[in-house]
Amino acid sequence: MAIVLIRAVILYIVITFSLRLMGKRQLGELQPSELVVTILISNIAAIPVEDSSVPMIMGIVPILTLVCLDVIMSGIMLKSAKVRKLMIGSPRIIISEGDILQKEMKRLRYTVDDLTEAMREEQIFDINQIHYAIVETTGKINFLLKKDYQPAEKQDVQAGGSTNNPPSVIIRDGITDQEQLRLLGLGEQWLTKILRENNVGIKGVFLMTADSNGNHTIVKKAG
Repeated sequence: MAIVLIRAVILYIVITFSLRLMGKRQLGELQPSELVVTILISNIAAIPVEDSSVPMIMGIVPILTLVCLDVIMSGIMLKSAKVRKLMIGSPRIIISEGDILQKEMKRLRYTVDDLTEAMREEQIFDINQIHYAIVETTGKINFLLKKDYQPAEKQDVQAGGSTNNPPSVIIRDGITDQEQLRLLGLGEQWLTKILRENNVGIKGVFLMTADSNGNHTIVKKAG
């Protein structure tokens, strides 16, 4: 019994350190690859605890190997947009300007029940209140309500107006997101013109967001 207790304590410390090294917070925030690592770690850790004949090193080494692999992949994804998209995918719009994009929902294998359940979690019970919805890479759906259903703010009372889709990221770390640029209906010529006006090239942009009206924000790379 004492051996099992000591093994459990050691593995608890190793797993806690490993998950801290991965830098994640909640299970729902894990990307698919990170969730796989977490599940594998839990299964590997159970073997030395359940079977005292298995050396502790047989549990610790695979756990640390998986964590190192996850850290290495995170570094690669930080540098490569293609690898990042391959491993974790990209956010997908399923409601735009109040219209449900049924083909996109089918592609994501999202049912009406999935959508309505996500709505209820956000205290939304009427589909007509939703202006925009996007499925994040973690599977969570975020909603933007129509102007009439949003909490009133001072500038809304003064200016009025209709709801616009929220800004999308069109350049991240020097790489243009052609799909988002196309969905916004802005085009390469618009992007080239804006970058020229701001005296910066695509490679010099750390982050650029824009909405369908052409309102944009540019954050240049530091140094």
